[in-house]
Amino acid sequence: MDPRRGRRGGPGPGVGPAAAAERSAHVIGIDPSDVMRAMAQRRCAPLIARDRVRLAARTGRPDTSVDVVIAVNKLQLWPGIPAALAGFHRVLGPGGRLLLSTHERWLPTDLTTLATTVEAAGFTSVRTWTGCPRAAAHRRRPC
Repeated sequence: MDPRRGRRGGPGPGVGPAAAAERSAHVIGIDPSDVMRAMAQRRCAPLIARDRVRLAARTGRPDTSVDVVIAVNKLQLWPGIPAALAGFHRVLGPGGRLLLSTHERWLPTDLTTLATTVEAAGFTSVRTWTGCPRAAAHRRRPC
């Protein structure tokens, strides 16, 4: 992947963009919430000053201009999943990757239907996974 291209995802309070900026030359955090963007701006201020992180309410990205799209705990908030997936597919360049992650209990549909929706948007090599990646660490407190 070309590290000069952008990654994008809802920045929340800025933890994700700050972590992504450690591995990417440029990160774009997209969030329609003014409150979340303000929190991310405070946390990512040094990265924003060095043009490593940019925050916006909309992507504004041209077609095939992004290498990776990451969306963590956002799927259940999208009013139109097919439209969101089409937007991701549009901005992802050749070989680009989409990572969707959310708690299964928050999914608006079952995993099989979601995988079919993702494939219908043009994505290939769709994989689903359930379970907690840190199960041993959560014996007393489940994910």
